[in-house]
Amino acid sequence: MEMTSLMDVMFLVLVFFIYCIFDMTVHKGLKVNLPEVAGADEKGERIVVTIAADDSLSFNGIPVTREEVLERVKGLRDVQADIPVLISGDKDASLGVGIGLLSDIKSAGVEKASFQVSGKEP
Repeated sequence: MEMTSLMDVMFLVLVFFIYCIFDMTVHKGLKVNLPEVAGADEKGERIVVTIAADDSLSFNGIPVTREEVLERVKGLRDVQADIPVLISGDKDASLGVGIGLLSDIKSAGVEKASFQVSGKEP
């Protein structure tokens, strides 16, 4: 009995599933037009705070106020102290909202807080 063809099929199925696992990424924020500058990729579990073009805020895709963002960040920081916070701001959003939010998050005790960019040169 020839097992070569069965092994080839199983190998292809294995490669297919491995490719699918690596291709699945979880993005918790909303789709916004990020600024086009060079940046480093952030991997792993993280909190995404999104600033839309109309300066409205969302926390992992859920619309919230600025005070609610700070409460949730403080609550998650108490559970997992080293979780990074990414601020995903639309390029048409006000700069003051983003800077103020970053300042508030840093003053809440979060060490790893940064802005998310597209990661490519304009």
